[in-house]
Amino acid sequence: MTDAQETAEDRTLRIPGGAPPDVAVHSAPVPLLDPREGIPRVTADPGELERVAAAFAAGTGPVAVDAERASGYRYGQRAYLVQLRREGAGSALIDPVGCPDLSVLGDALADTEWVLHAASQDLPCLREIGMRPARLFDTELAGRLAGFARVGLGAMVEKVLGFALEKGHSAVDWSTRPLPEPWLRYAALDVELLVDLRDALEEELDRQGKLGWAHQEFGAIAAAPPPPPRKDPWRRTSGMHKVRRRRQMAVVRELWTARDRIAQRRDVSPGKVLSDTAIVEAALALPQNAQALAALPGFGHRMGRKQLEQWQAAVDRARALPEAELPQPGQAVTGPPPPRSWADKDPAAAARLSAARAAVTALAESLNLPQENLITPDTVRRLCWEPPAEQSPEAVAETLAGHGARPWQIELTAPLLAGALSATPPE
Repeated sequence: MTDAQETAEDRTLRIPGGAPPDVAVHSAPVPLLDPREGIPRVTADPGELERVAAAFAAGTGPVAVDAERASGYRYGQRAYLVQLRREGAGSALIDPVGCPDLSVLGDALADTEWVLHAASQDLPCLREIGMRPARLFDTELAGRLAGFARVGLGAMVEKVLGFALEKGHSAVDWSTRPLPEPWLRYAALDVELLVDLRDALEEELDRQGKLGWAHQEFGAIAAAPPPPPRKDPWRRTSGMHKVRRRRQMAVVRELWTARDRIAQRRDVSPGKVLSDTAIVEAALALPQNAQALAALPGFGHRMGRKQLEQWQAAVDRARALPEAELPQPGQAVTGPPPPRSWADKDPAAAARLSAARAAVTALAESLNLPQENLITPDTVRRLCWEPPAEQSPEAVAETLAGHGARPWQIELTAPLLAGALSATPPE
């Protein structure tokens, strides 16, 4: 049997125990063209969902889970397809439009380890439809901890297992119905080897002595509450740095809010309603009427009179606001100031930060993992800006724990960071 004839089931490869993860293990990757049992029929009926849930509850081992969204096409980040695979149950494709409540499936898998790639991206949309893992294994994060240079799913499957996944449908409009067969094939293949990848990465992490670290990270992801709503999301409008005056900022706020309301009502991506560039242009120009607005980039001849008038109404609302109701130039700072200003504001803090960064960089390199996974840059900044009164490893460990660092991170970094806190600014 040649490599080209081997199937995914025949050829589940592992990283050799002595090979570093950034060394190629396979020569030419084998294209993975079809799921083992063919493309599953899409489940879009609650009765069929019950049968799928029962089949997966009767399966064994971890369950591979993935979700497809329609980012850039629809409003929000809801799931439009959920893919699963488990030993003994095979693969399943679930349509959350036809089955908006997947809690029966989530309950069936409550005691099972879920395998996801980049879990933090999919968990919010999965929770919305009733799927909440108690335990998980994140293959992207595992790859980072193991020191892989490229941690995308395709790159990891190719590097670790020797197969090439199709890459052509990741950014399509998954709200399309019916979903084309090539898209469904792509979706099914995304979970085809996820458990195999998990097993190989677990072995590699264990070989490197990092498996306990990974389990702590996975536990933190599973236990993390949903993030709170972002305050003043309009401030993240692309090009906002050009807007300096408070009246102009008010225009951005009014246009952004109007756009968001329309996008939500129409269930389309806000960028399809009005571009960020157009919002910023209107804010900078402060047009007096719809005719002046129509002359600006993003408000061209294709826009109807009614649309122009609704956007001009938003501009007019901002123009009419009293000074006291105009937005302030910046958001309230809840943490340390930008590091570039530390040398002037607090030279001692700048010296501490420089020493801490150097220590973290050296340790991360010696452990072959990204600095941000060893300890987050925000945690280091907060520690150095407001260090504990007693700069001992124990006091630093307590501070790091208060900022959400995991025990393995604290054990490795607390002694180094305690030493960095004694750094003094140059004469």
